[in-house]
Amino acid sequence: MDRSDILIIERELDLVVMTMNRPPANALNNDLISSLLDNIRAFATEPSPPGIVLTGKGDRFFSAGGDIKEVASVEIATPRLRAFHAWLCELERYPGPVVCAVRGYAVGGAFEFLLHADYIVANQECQVGFPEINHGLLPAVKGMRQAVQMLGRRAAQSLLYWGELIDASKAIEIGAIDEIVETSKVRDRAISVCRQLRGKDKKLFAAIKRSLNLTGLMDDDALDAMTIDDLKEYLGEKASADARARFLAKNIKQS
Repeated sequence: MDRSDILIIERELDLVVMTMNRPPANALNNDLISSLLDNIRAFATEPSPPGIVLTGKGDRFFSAGGDIKEVASVEIATPRLRAFHAWLCELERYPGPVVCAVRGYAVGGAFEFLLHADYIVANQECQVGFPEINHGLLPAVKGMRQAVQMLGRRAAQSLLYWGELIDASKAIEIGAIDEIVETSKVRDRAISVCRQLRGKDKKLFAAIKRSLNLTGLMDDDALDAMTIDDLKEYLGEKASADARARFLAKNIKQS
């Protein structure tokens, strides 16, 4: 399959749907990861980056994770792993919303996509997890750290040590996905959620996302500086000022 065919890009104004298209299981090879990386970097440079919905072609697989054929040697595997790490970094740094529309399996590296996304809509048939330990592999270190941060240490340990997949009900219980809908409604619901998040104040959304995702290893001085920098950015924005004025007016009426 030509590289231009493995990632389908559909755009409507301020929203992009990116569909991974590597039948039968949308396995993540170097070409697909590189295409994902190139596109998100391009979108991030736009003056007003679009919301992104990420999904997989078909109803059985969001993605079965990394293509094991590309782990034949260190020389072959290293470029893909580096591109994969860069893609995860771009996901958490992307200033707009990233919503995953998951039908079927999202395992291994694909599960790491979910852990770095802002919202996940899945169907009841969805299964997620880290099967790598049973296949002679390891998840990306960044993905394992994110699993601990998002799911808690005990849940992450269970998934990583045992390598067993969990169903949608368990996934929503531990916070691995956000919402379960019928298979036929997954894509539309993900688009709807992405549009709602994209409709929030863009600077405030980006600042909140940056604070949630990037501040864990920062010291107090750096956090203080970021808080002031964000203040300078949004206090002068008309949309933010209008929202504060509406809130103030509402409180005055109620008092």
